[in-house]
Amino acid sequence: MPSLDPILRSALEKAVVEARVGAENAALAALDVLAVKHPRAFATLTKEQRTLRNSLRAKARQLGSGSRSTGFDLLVEEVAYVQWHRMLFARFLAENDLLMHPTGVAVTLDDCEELAAEEGDDDRWATAARYASSMLPGIFSPDDPSIQVKFSPEGRAALEAVLGTIPVPVFTSDDGLGWVYQFWQSQKKKEVSGSGRKIEKLDLAAYSQLFTEDYMVRFLLENSLGAWWAARHPDSPLVKSFKHLRFREDNTPAAGTFQRWPEKTAEVSVMDPCCGSGHFLVVAFDMLRRMRMEEEGLNEIVASDAVIRDNLFALEIDPRCVQIAAFALALAAWRIGGYRELPLPNIACSGTPVYGQPEVWRRLADGDANMERTLERLRSMFANAPDLGSLIDPINVPLRERMFAPDYGEVSPLLRDVLEKETANDPVAAAFGSAALGVARASELLARRYTLVATNVPYLARGKQGDVLRDFLELRHSEAKADLATAFVERCRSFCSRGGTYALVTPQNWMFLNSYRSFRARMLREQTWCLVARLGEGAFESSAAAGAFVSLLIMQEQRPAPNNEISGWDASEARIVNDKKSLILNREPLAVTQGSQLTNPDSRVSLTEIDASTLLASYAVSLQGISPADLSRYGRFFWEMSVLAQWEFWAGSPGETRSYGGRSRVLRWKRLQEAVEAGSAYARGTEAWGREGVAVGQMRALPS
Repeated sequence: MPSLDPILRSALEKAVVEARVGAENAALAALDVLAVKHPRAFATLTKEQRTLRNSLRAKARQLGSGSRSTGFDLLVEEVAYVQWHRMLFARFLAENDLLMHPTGVAVTLDDCEELAAEEGDDDRWATAARYASSMLPGIFSPDDPSIQVKFSPEGRAALEAVLGTIPVPVFTSDDGLGWVYQFWQSQKKKEVSGSGRKIEKLDLAAYSQLFTEDYMVRFLLENSLGAWWAARHPDSPLVKSFKHLRFREDNTPAAGTFQRWPEKTAEVSVMDPCCGSGHFLVVAFDMLRRMRMEEEGLNEIVASDAVIRDNLFALEIDPRCVQIAAFALALAAWRIGGYRELPLPNIACSGTPVYGQPEVWRRLADGDANMERTLERLRSMFANAPDLGSLIDPINVPLRERMFAPDYGEVSPLLRDVLEKETANDPVAAAFGSAALGVARASELLARRYTLVATNVPYLARGKQGDVLRDFLELRHSEAKADLATAFVERCRSFCSRGGTYALVTPQNWMFLNSYRSFRARMLREQTWCLVARLGEGAFESSAAAGAFVSLLIMQEQRPAPNNEISGWDASEARIVNDKKSLILNREPLAVTQGSQLTNPDSRVSLTEIDASTLLASYAVSLQGISPADLSRYGRFFWEMSVLAQWEFWAGSPGETRSYGGRSRVLRWKRLQEAVEAGSAYARGTEAWGREGVAVGQMRALPS
């Protein structure tokens, strides 16, 4: 199936954003009719309405427990989400001829229009959603009070009108379903971003998620999983179908041959620890399905089910995303051979907290102090799962605690025992009608090691991190703590089996910024770097990615050979997505020696060999002065002040290249110094004060 082109994507975004506003307005009106927010029920409510009101109020209390918002606000969001998505998902099934009547016959939405009147439903969407719930019981559970809320005729009609504007190709594309949740969260992301508050718990998913462009997913998977296949099956017709797979001049895969991977596809495990709505999973599913068909002689249905059961694994902090990812994978499988009962996907929510009391965990240690300490640390991590998600690693123990920690083989049975007592639901298992316990399943996936880890890491700078996340990164990822994204590079490494591979969309700044120098040097010494494609700014079509400078990176969990070469592409000069894609697909790869990167200044990763004999650092210094936040408090334009006696002239960055510029500001220097001493402000670059030179702004065109 094709991926969405920009025109279709724009139409989908417009519809989903409009649908969220309409659905939340309709949900608010429907909840007002039921007096959910009022302390007493209206006398006019029927017995059924009173029962539903009580269920909704209980759900609001549950949703609001420990959250940043009131439970009622979250209930409005929940009802809106459920009501809109039951319509949307039903159309996804219908447009793929997969919406099944209980008798086992595929039906269209027009069929549902006729059947609604016969079966006593309000409209065709209620009928379609009811049929869909029998296919995936947990997504549209009839027991969920959010589904039982009835929108007004005007509210339903408004959503139906929006749904009707979405073009059919959206529903038959590879990534249409994945974009749905990104667009549903877009307004929430803007609200969270502009709030100024720390990002934690419920806000994390909205703020840090970014749906991955199709060319990025395919480039990473085809140059890892596809390269492994090409090295072992060079004459396979599949190799020619991998349009993003790049080769060196000697016709070997540019990223290497991954000799330490298993020999058989059935033994290859692929994990996406930040799976979002499942884009990497769906593409990997198709590749692995075709590989197993060719290698084992399986038909497409048997191969599809085997891949879901044996090869694919995923984790995600957001339970809604987990269900969408499961639905996306099911949809991909049902497109191959039609609707059928599928194996339960190996997808779990890593953001579900545990609530067990410390003494319950402590008793399991049976007096063993080291075991007790380890279990307490694990309980704390799982209790903070909404902030930590897939960062939780039951196996990896901080160095200072390692000599006192029992082997994980001793801890694992006890951990499963206590987690199975937790009552948290498993959103994927529920969606497929199973009663598996989510936290226990998540813990098993968190503790496993995998052949290939492929993901787009979440993005969150240290200054925006909540206390729980910031403290955890300080303890577990001290060299990479400046951004959640860089910490996830390290976490993805720990997900890999020995000789395994991680293929990531990651910010490119950690490859050269001084603050990551020790982390970068360690990764260059300890890991085999296979491929770097520097994309720079503008690599995403989505406006939600504005300001993101990213690279595509493939590394192996093994020490590099002395002569290891990194294959690289630099597409940062291209301004638009299509040009960047064209460069990495058509330009010959550069090759740089990995060992030489350690001799670069600050061990910066460069895709060209650096002549260290004459460095710019011999003639220039790179400085940041006062931060933008502090400038607004302690700085003014000089013409705003009638008296300048208490102000110091301050040279800032020029806005354009000219003979004389950047001389418009003054600073309340003594007051700023007091704030610096108190730790509430930062002032840097004072070593340049009073010196002659050329000032260069360190952004884009480098105005001077």
